[in-house]
Amino acid sequence: MSESLALFSLPLFPLETVLYPGGTLPLRIFEVRYLDMIGKCHKTGAPFGVVALTKGTEVRRLDAAPIAGDGFAAEAFHSVGTLATITEFSMPQAGLMVIRCTGTQRFRINTHDKLKHGLWIANVSRLADDQSVSIPDDLKGVATALGNLINTLHGRDVPPQLMPVQPPYQLEDCAWVANRWCELLPMPLDHKQRLMELDNPLLRLELVGDLLERSGIAS
Repeated sequence: MSESLALFSLPLFPLETVLYPGGTLPLRIFEVRYLDMIGKCHKTGAPFGVVALTKGTEVRRLDAAPIAGDGFAAEAFHSVGTLATITEFSMPQAGLMVIRCTGTQRFRINTHDKLKHGLWIANVSRLADDQSVSIPDDLKGVATALGNLINTLHGRDVPPQLMPVQPPYQLEDCAWVANRWCELLPMPLDHKQRLMELDNPLLRLELVGDLLERSGIAS
């Protein structure tokens, strides 16, 4: 892996969600381990990594029966995540940051380490962006259903910052349409993770289409 595709000491934010490229993620930051990290990322424009938890919770909790370690409950997370860049930042009060992020590029963790105050950092390799693939005729109903949903929300005067799908809308692109449905559909976290990790955007869209067809949303 060339150095241009690697990131070293990337700060990680383990969450009970999966961030997709092109997706939007609002966060309220109040834990000490993240306040400094987010402040530095905002100041420098640097990304951080969002990874889905496989063990533990988003907020650190004391270990009920500590045997060794730092006294906090163990945390673990998937090895593939998504870089996040901060697009909106505010600090309404001391010790609280409110941000909005955009997912950019997927990455794979090579090594990771936990710092003394609980922040995870990792050396990662960035994964290739999804190829741009036009939606085939047999899956155009999936894109049409998403377009209809977007139009319905606009018709209800949903404030732009609260829209679950943000422009620019790419309703002709397999990856973009699949990713937005993956964010919107209720499904187990592991399922969302597996779909995000797929290298083939057309396959991702086909699987999403199956889910929508079974639910009666698209045919």
